[in-house]
Amino acid sequence: MTSLDRAAWAAISDEEVVDRVRGGETALYEILMRRYNVRVYRIARTILRNDAEAEDVMQEAYVRAYQHLDQFVGKAKFSTWLTKIAVYEALGRIRRRGRDENLNLFSEPNLHQMTPTPERQTYDHELRIVLESAIDALPDGYRSVFLLRAVEGLNVADTGACLDLSTETVKTRFHRARAILRKEIHRRAGITAAALFPFHLSRCDRVVEAVFNRIGSTQRQSI
Repeated sequence: MTSLDRAAWAAISDEEVVDRVRGGETALYEILMRRYNVRVYRIARTILRNDAEAEDVMQEAYVRAYQHLDQFVGKAKFSTWLTKIAVYEALGRIRRRGRDENLNLFSEPNLHQMTPTPERQTYDHELRIVLESAIDALPDGYRSVFLLRAVEGLNVADTGACLDLSTETVKTRFHRARAILRKEIHRRAGITAAALFPFHLSRCDRVVEAVFNRIGSTQRQSI
């Protein structure tokens, strides 16, 4: 655990954290994990459609990123680099399961956001389940692009970088995915995008602890 409070974390850039972790302040790696846990979970969950496997992918992605921090040279954002590691790990699991890992993919995110009343909260909970099910039913690549663009709010370039796709492909695939979901989203408008595929604090803590345990084990073995 770091001694930094959450307010202090927000003021530290990814690049500074990476430099300090490289310099031996291993505990600061927690900042990056907690900063991107939701995104990494969501993209893994969207590809695999399985909570437990998504959590396994998170751990593997963080461990791999930590082990290869020296390869992060800042040409892309750290968040993009990390997301790509998670995407590759998730797709690797798809391939190992013998399933078609073809990535198809979408253009402008815009799910309605409303201040919920108690009645709306109940409705939103039911609607979230419906929309998550609808997103799960999209072709593999469509889910990934929709998640990064509409839920995580990444721009076209960053989405393409995460998924190794051209900007035109991202735009086309997102547009097609939106067309598939448009009737459902518009018919049941009112859900908050950030509520999709929730990542609870208990899972966040569990992943952070597991990653540090694995990192510590690897370091002890190398001594």
